[in-house]
Amino acid sequence: MTGPFAPDVVAAVCRHMNDDHAEDSLLICRTLGGQPAATRARATGLDAEGMEFAVTVHDIEVPVRVPFAHRLTERVQIRQEVVRMYREACERLGLPPRPAG
Repeated sequence: MTGPFAPDVVAAVCRHMNDDHAEDSLLICRTLGGQPAATRARATGLDAEGMEFAVTVHDIEVPVRVPFAHRLTERVQIRQEVVRMYREACERLGLPPRPAG
C-alpha cells in the first residue's frame, strides 16, 4: 500500500478499529464491502484510497477493500471518512447510527 500514512499510523488505526469498533467494521463490510453474509470483520490496512479488511464469510476469511469517498491526505481525515462509511452503512441497513461522541 502506498500513501501518506506511515506504518505506525496504519497499525494504530487498525488496532483502534479492531479493539473499539469491530461491529462498525462489520456493518461497513456487509454493506459497502459487498459481503452481506459476513460474520466478522478485522481491519488489516489502509492507504489514501481505501481501507482493507479480513472478513469472515461462511467460516472462510476473505480480503475486502472498501474505497474511501475521496483520496485522504491527512491522518485526521481517516476518522472522518470511517464515520461517514459507518453512517452510510447504517443508512443502507435502515439502522440508526450511534450519536457522535
